[in-house]
Amino acid sequence: MTASFPLGPFEPHPANPVLRPRGDGWESANVYNPAAIVAGDRVALLYRAHAADRVSRIGLAWSEDGVRFDRENDPVLVPEHDYERAGCEDPRVALVGGTYYLTYTGFDGTRAQLCLATSPDLRSWTKHGPLFPGFNTWKTLPYGPDQPWSKAGVIHDEPIGGRYWMWFGEGTVHAATSTDLLRWTPVADDEHPMHAPTPGQWDATLVEIGAPPVPTPDGLLVFLTNGATASSPKDVDYRCGQIAVSLADPATVVARTPEPWLRPTTYEDTHGLVANVTFVEGLVHFEGRWLAYYGQSDTTVAVAVCDPRTAPAKGPR
Repeated sequence: MTASFPLGPFEPHPANPVLRPRGDGWESANVYNPAAIVAGDRVALLYRAHAADRVSRIGLAWSEDGVRFDRENDPVLVPEHDYERAGCEDPRVALVGGTYYLTYTGFDGTRAQLCLATSPDLRSWTKHGPLFPGFNTWKTLPYGPDQPWSKAGVIHDEPIGGRYWMWFGEGTVHAATSTDLLRWTPVADDEHPMHAPTPGQWDATLVEIGAPPVPTPDGLLVFLTNGATASSPKDVDYRCGQIAVSLADPATVVARTPEPWLRPTTYEDTHGLVANVTFVEGLVHFEGRWLAYYGQSDTTVAVAVCDPRTAPAKGPR
């Protein structure tokens, strides 16, 4: 597996979208924002879907080539508790010691909270509830929710300095650590994010962690991220960027890409439940290629491909 910062270039696959809404049930209206992981010799997607009621559930799909997917008929994660009664949303997944750790957003209709579930097989999940009650990742911004709110968590599958690390947040990005992968403690309070929007740039309104990190030979962890500019909740432009942290200081961003590697361009990217959205949450290295999975306008799922064997050589960082 070869990785460097920035990772890429990525190109949207000509077969996109790889998942669309189907049927008249739980995934009939919108299918988007998938987590991705290699399980055996297949790529597994854990994707968000809902019907016209917009109550999200998490489905499971499998692929032998990373592009053509077969879906399981029933969702694997559904709302059960009060904190998620309006939906289980936006999963990310990591595998540690034979256990899958899934972070997802539990939405109760007014408040979003980052939650955790574990599984031995990607199908049967044990829920562990909200991770950061009282934490608001929008607190330092002059807009956004003025209440506890946390979304988007990615876990590194190897300990760093004796602790496991998670990076989380919508609006701004924060770090947290754990010794058991179940109980997590933020590195700093919600008034001290490690990554924030960049005024005047493509991510001027918000940043959000995207896919779990990829290690590089020179001691960096590379993250795919999401950023947006917005003039109103319905007038947004979500693009995908990258940041890097050092293994010696995982709570500090040491590099960021000044330009996005993916932006809305296709019909599906610009037409849907929320127009002008490319939103990445899954990244795998599979059969020699990097595959980045993203939601298109909160309605369909696509994949972008980076093949290091054919990509042009990079200059010095």
